[in-house]
Amino acid sequence: MNMEGVMSGGAGGFWMFALPLLSKSGRSTLNEQGHSGVTLLAVGVICALILILFWAGPGGAAWALYRGRKPIPGPRGYPIVGSLMEMGTQAHRKLALLAREYEAEGLMALSMGSTRLVVASSPETAREILHSTAFSDRPIKQSAQQLLFARAIGFAPHGEYWRRLRRIAANHLFSPKRITAHGAARQLECQLMVDTLHELSSMVVDGSVTVRTHLQHAALNNIMGSVFGRRFDFHSTEGRQLKEMTREGFDLLGAFNWADHLPLLEPLDPHNIHGRCADLVPKVVAFVQNIIDEHRLNASTAKDCIAEMDFVDVLLGMEDDDKLSDADMIAVLWEMIFRGTDTTAILTEWILAELVVNPEIQSKLRHELRIVVGDAQSVTEAHIARSPYLLAIVKETLRLHPPGPLLSWARLSTRDTHVAGHLVPAGTTAMVNMWAITHDEKIWENPLEFRPERFTAGDGGVELDVKGSDLRLAPFGAGRRVCPGRALGMATVQMWIAKLVLEFEWSMSSKQPVILDEVLKLSSEMRQPLEACIRKL
Repeated sequence: MNMEGVMSGGAGGFWMFALPLLSKSGRSTLNEQGHSGVTLLAVGVICALILILFWAGPGGAAWALYRGRKPIPGPRGYPIVGSLMEMGTQAHRKLALLAREYEAEGLMALSMGSTRLVVASSPETAREILHSTAFSDRPIKQSAQQLLFARAIGFAPHGEYWRRLRRIAANHLFSPKRITAHGAARQLECQLMVDTLHELSSMVVDGSVTVRTHLQHAALNNIMGSVFGRRFDFHSTEGRQLKEMTREGFDLLGAFNWADHLPLLEPLDPHNIHGRCADLVPKVVAFVQNIIDEHRLNASTAKDCIAEMDFVDVLLGMEDDDKLSDADMIAVLWEMIFRGTDTTAILTEWILAELVVNPEIQSKLRHELRIVVGDAQSVTEAHIARSPYLLAIVKETLRLHPPGPLLSWARLSTRDTHVAGHLVPAGTTAMVNMWAITHDEKIWENPLEFRPERFTAGDGGVELDVKGSDLRLAPFGAGRRVCPGRALGMATVQMWIAKLVLEFEWSMSSKQPVILDEVLKLSSEMRQPLEACIRKL
């Protein structure tokens, strides 16, 4: 008997042992003696052995039928649930440890319930996945499906509709011309945040402030201005509603839902994902539809003043094949809020935290900015372009604290393909563990050390691009599904950090030390919000 065929996951080999016991006309000693109970027991044992052997192989039970001559290494996990227990708020760290344990940094197989999963923890394999046409789609979670994202850029299936959305966003929201034109609005939001922080710090003896809420408000208004053409007062009823909707949406998209991987649990809604989405979606639809209707009423004004057109105006002005229904516009606009707020605020908070912990780096950055900005009244895009150490600090923070350590949303293979010499069948979910790559001592010297100089050529570093061309550091992804708003996000974060460092000296709070531990939700944020003492300069 070919035992390789038996162990490869097909059940046929085992039934060769079972057939004599099941045959009515067979000469089985058990049947001849009428020991039907023993026969049933034997069949049960054989079935149990089949299930155990399915589960016991590399990757666990979900890979049972797909183990070829070169099985992908990985943990088998637990029966039924597989490795679901590893997918918590530290999933990126646990997956990195598993990849090392199974010598599977190139490619690791896991079972997440009934979901087949592969994880890449090396730049070479990451490139194979992210640039492959076989991984052009994303698996869509229950929450994303219910929250309308199946018709938005992030989750829409690869095809003509997705290409149309991508083209519209690239030309009208994330183009270099549009990003530059929105620079004044970024400065305004940052100045308002500076004023608020200064006021709050002056009300306490040591000048300590907790910055997260203010960063979130600034980031949300920044994207709302670009997309919807207006900003919100978060003390008003409408502003509070927007903030509550976005926070609930972030929580739902970031929640790990077992029902996504164990379909039998879906009707039970064990995490109340379905119920919460059902409550949220009508509010979102009404909110965004109201803004669309307002823009329709002002359409003639928008046409007369092209420079003032926001993204809603652009969508309403689309014609012929590019024209979207209201339902599709709501999905696209709702997603834009997520793309432009959470990551911007989280990355800015991580950078400020590192500058508090590393005051010498903060001083060096301030010195560079003062030379570049000089006597100018405000920081401009031209100043940012001449501040290499500022860019290096942003890059180093993206390396040490990537906001999307698992690149936020996974990929889905649409056909059988090969990755790192292994067969990956159609319907397999693929993740890139960017955190594992950016913390690999074989790639980065002293990877746990915050050292921006590794990205400045004058200090012997490398001028590495973070927009997807070099998979040693690709926090925004790469390939067809690379984040379309990466340039806008980088411009916003650099502008805000420059302004905040020039306006304030940041130091450790005596009330609460800076703890650089992360928790993975939709993005990887500081477990404990940053509280720092600020002194107006």
